[in-house]
Amino acid sequence: MPEIIFDAASASFDGVPVLEPVSLTLREQRIGVIGANGGGKSTLIRMINGLGEPQSGRVLVDGQDVSSHGRAIRRKVGFVFSDAENQIVMPTVREDIAFSLRRAKLPREERNARVEAIMERFNLSRHADQSPHTLSGGQKQLLALAAVLVMEPEIIIADEPTTLLDLRNRMMIRQVFATLTQQLIVVTHDLDFLTGFDRVICIDEHRVIADGASAEVIQRYVDLMAAVP
Repeated sequence: MPEIIFDAASASFDGVPVLEPVSLTLREQRIGVIGANGGGKSTLIRMINGLGEPQSGRVLVDGQDVSSHGRAIRRKVGFVFSDAENQIVMPTVREDIAFSLRRAKLPREERNARVEAIMERFNLSRHADQSPHTLSGGQKQLLALAAVLVMEPEIIIADEPTTLLDLRNRMMIRQVFATLTQQLIVVTHDLDFLTGFDRVICIDEHRVIADGASAEVIQRYVDLMAAVP
C-alpha cells in the first residue's frame, strides 16, 4: 500500500484555524474519516492530493511532498466528490470517462480499451452514448468512480460518496468500494459504510480525537454526539 504522512500539518482560512497540527501515517488499505460538519475532515483529505496545502508542516505521499510534487502525486491519487454532477464535463458517458485520459498520452487503442473495460465493470456500457445527466444518482456516482479508476490511481479518496443517494444506491456503492484493490480513504457520515474498514479517524473541532479500529472509533464518535446538548 502507499504511505501517506501528515507531519504536523495544519490549515487555516483567513487566519482562522480549520485543522490543528496533525501527525498521522496512513498505510492501511481502507481508512474512514468521520466527524461533525466543519470539523476539518475535508480539509484533511484535500491536502493529500494538493487540493489544499498545509499552512505549517507537510504532507508526504510515498516520500514526495505534496506542496512541491503536486502534479506527480495527483497522478497517483483519484478524488471522488460527494456530488457526482460536479465531475460531469462531457456530453456522453463514454466521452466523460475518456476525458480523464486526455493527458495520459496513450495510444488510441489502449485509451478506448480502458474506457470500454471500465464501463463494462460498472455496468455502464449500455449507457455509453447517453447523457450522464440522465443517469440515476447511483449510476452517476459509479460514473464518477469510473472516470477516476480509468486513470489507474494507487489511492482513491471519496468525500461523502453516499450523501445524495438512497438506501439501494448506498448499498450498491458500498459493494463496489469493497471490491477495490487500491488504498481507499472515505469521508462519510454513513457510519455503517465503514463496517470492516481497517482504520477510522475521528476529527472534531479541527483536531484528531480518536484513531484506531473502526468499531471503537465509531462508538467514540456516537457517544460524543450523544453528549452534545
